[in-house]
Amino acid sequence: MKIVRVETFVQDLPLTHPYAIAFKRVERVQLHFVRLVSSSAHVGLGSGAPTDITGESSQNCARALSDMGHDLLTGKDPRRLEALTRALRHHMLDAPAARAALDMALHDLMARSLGIPVVDLFGRRHTAMATSVTIGILPLEETLREAEQHITRGFRVLKVKIGRHYEQDVDRLRALRAHLGEGIRIRVDANQGYTLAETQALMRTARVLQIELIEQPLPADSIKEMRVFPESVRSLMAADESLHTEADALKLLREVSPFGIFNIKLMKCGGISSGRAIARLASLAHVSCMWGCMDESVISIAAALHAAYASRATRYLDLDGSFDLARDVATGGFRLHEGRLHLVDEPGLGVRLD
Repeated sequence: MKIVRVETFVQDLPLTHPYAIAFKRVERVQLHFVRLVSSSAHVGLGSGAPTDITGESSQNCARALSDMGHDLLTGKDPRRLEALTRALRHHMLDAPAARAALDMALHDLMARSLGIPVVDLFGRRHTAMATSVTIGILPLEETLREAEQHITRGFRVLKVKIGRHYEQDVDRLRALRAHLGEGIRIRVDANQGYTLAETQALMRTARVLQIELIEQPLPADSIKEMRVFPESVRSLMAADESLHTEADALKLLREVSPFGIFNIKLMKCGGISSGRAIARLASLAHVSCMWGCMDESVISIAAALHAAYASRATRYLDLDGSFDLARDVATGGFRLHEGRLHLVDEPGLGVRLD
């Protein structure tokens, strides 16, 4: 079996609900897609969502897919999966979203050729878990209204964006907890927006409000500052912008880990192979994994879910990135039921172009 054709294209997709985070407002996204066609007529699909967090522009992503994707994969045997994903890491280090798209397409193609889901290439450890759904930085009334909408749809875990104004953030969280009661789990994500003093104050408030975890409160390079917190505090901290690659994971684990949770995003690390490598390191160090996303197609959300369900370190999902797309070019991949994500029992990633 050989890869006979590498097809790539890009789509500009609006969001149904534009949102704000600590440093920007998001209204639409450019997503990149890959279709690998093999000599055996099997097809592998992938998708990339470049982000300024990694410094990868949409133009760079498209160029990497067009140039390197064709050069590295055309004529290659997808059953040499490890060698091919290693070549992608070597030649596409600065284009993680493009690499992620090609990486997941290879996994999809390989598993389809075997007639099994991608997760079963590695050994399935989970079957269904609750995902959080995100509420951006909104005025209080809109926050409460959006929370009610998510709960009506069956979600029981909310992730609230904070990080612009500490006092306003805490007021929103107090009002939200009072409105929801104790049956709904609340996570917060500051996107590097807080000072050390604000983070310390937030931790005291978090205990009272039963906040499940706090994602990246300090700037990505504030590792020494994070390590001064006691273990009881660090265990609730999730690394996001501080964690892109396996090298970052090793750096964070070298001494006292400043984070008890790693947020693994395929668009940051470069795909299923690198995501699983980070998860293995986390597992060895007894660090929990949360699998997160950008605004993405169901293709890449499904890829993250397959990787997540193959890791024993997986404790949290934040895979809501496809819910806000006004349209997608693909369907399938997973089922959402009462806020929990279930993989479909189909070969590969279980996705198809619509």
